Amino acid sequence: MADLAPHHRTLLGRATIGDQLRRHARTRPEKIAFVAYDAAGVRSETTYRELDERANRFAQLFTARGIGRGGRIASMARNAIDVVAAYYGALKIGAAFTGVNPLYREAEVAHQLGHSGAALVLADDAFAPVVDAARPAGVDRLDYGAELDALLAAQPATEPEVDLDENDVALIVYTSGTEAAPKGVLIPHRNYLASTAPAWGWGLDTGPRDTWLFVMPFHTIAGLGSMTSLTLMGATLVLPSSADPATALAVIGRERVTVIAQTPTFYIALAAQDGFGPDTVGQVRRCMTYGGQIPPHVIDAWSTAAPEVLWGTYWGQSELSQLGTVGFFRTLDDVPDGDPTWIGKPVTHLEIRVVDAEDHDAEVGELICRSPSAMLGYLDDPERTASVFRDGWVRTGDMVRIDADGNLFFHDRLKDMIKTGGMNVSSQEVERVVHEHVGVERAAVVGLPDPYWSEAVTAFVVARQGFEPTAEELVAHCRAGLATYKVPKAVHLVSELPVDPQGKILKRRLRTTEPARS
Repeated sequence: MADLAPHHRTLLGRATIGDQLRRHARTRPEKIAFVAYDAAGVRSETTYRELDERANRFAQLFTARGIGRGGRIASMARNAIDVVAAYYGALKIGAAFTGVNPLYREAEVAHQLGHSGAALVLADDAFAPVVDAARPAGVDRLDYGAELDALLAAQPATEPEVDLDENDVALIVYTSGTEAAPKGVLIPHRNYLASTAPAWGWGLDTGPRDTWLFVMPFHTIAGLGSMTSLTLMGATLVLPSSADPATALAVIGRERVTVIAQTPTFYIALAAQDGFGPDTVGQVRRCMTYGGQIPPHVIDAWSTAAPEVLWGTYWGQSELSQLGTVGFFRTLDDVPDGDPTWIGKPVTHLEIRVVDAEDHDAEVGELICRSPSAMLGYLDDPERTASVFRDGWVRTGDMVRIDADGNLFFHDRLKDMIKTGGMNVSSQEVERVVHEHVGVERAAVVGLPDPYWSEAVTAFVVARQGFEPTAEELVAHCRAGLATYKVPKAVHLVSELPVDPQGKILKRRLRTTEPARS
């Protein structure tokens, strides 16, 4: 197969993520790219021109430190404009960028820095000690702040002239590890430019007119990937000083945010705030959610406060560069079959099949996909890459149901299917029924080892404020809506569920340790 034409590796005709930032800086220089709040609540604005210039200075600094095409740069920091600028700066010189979870301990940081092969770590001051303790020999560290500002000021703001192309690795995203040790997902520039961003524009009906509240952390595919798609489109992103619900709610109202994307945990917390109502969220037009089910009472609360809001349920994977099924609804009455496990239909750049264990098409089975957004593979893990790329399809490991109209309904992760008494039980199905109880705020269902059942269906439940459901009451509620073998053998009322920084429930912890009881 012929290589890319020479001019497709230069500024003349190149298609990389950094190139699109440069084009925004030229065609819409004064468009606001980011509104950010610092820890003291001070507000700042950054235009696309200013972001491009800052990214160029980062690119020149990285080059001066000997990092170039094929290099890798890590960042351990909270969401901030300079993290975005550093990301774009890395991509402009053909280096790959990886975000490190700020909650990581020394051993976890050491693993990611060593595995990713990062030559440089950018860190917030607060994380410098753990980075220093963890970084392998030969890995440099620079801290965001005054010292880095001085170094950047000494660099030219001109575009670096580097040979690179759309097939270079842009992101190394480590999976959230809700089920096992994180894997490094390799994503090239082309995936976002040729597939994910266009599919988002059409499928999510989003573009430069939107103002997004952005609390998804930049070390995740939801954070780094969504930021990439939205800045490629020229949207405005609002970065609050924290994801604290009270802080976020005030920012939503002040900045007239029109789109939010977060896990159910976040929407639940916002709806519980004293200031939640038309004055703060009435202008919101779309609420995108992923990683779980929104309880019905939360949808009702949002519909009252923001009558025009359109809910979007989204399914995606790091291995597919976030692609992607989506479905929109205003109330649960709009959802096919009234089933809250609905995840919509595939976006434009995604082909899907639902197959059984023998790869025959099935109504219920594993979702497998093909797309230009498919990852390059897992970093230094050809065996697991081969297990996911099998027979010409990406094996997602997710069990779904497909109806006659092509609607998809999420059943479970294959690893979350509970095998009890010789029967298979979907934890998601049981969770849906538990959530229908008026006294339930959030629930998670797992299979726990049992000498008789093999795995016992077990529910962990957080009660709504002002309600005190009992375990016996919840079991009786489940009996009314589930086959006997699906009814939880035990219900534990707890004060909270273990979650990752995005609010996704960490079921592996529920299988090994009991959370604090309420």
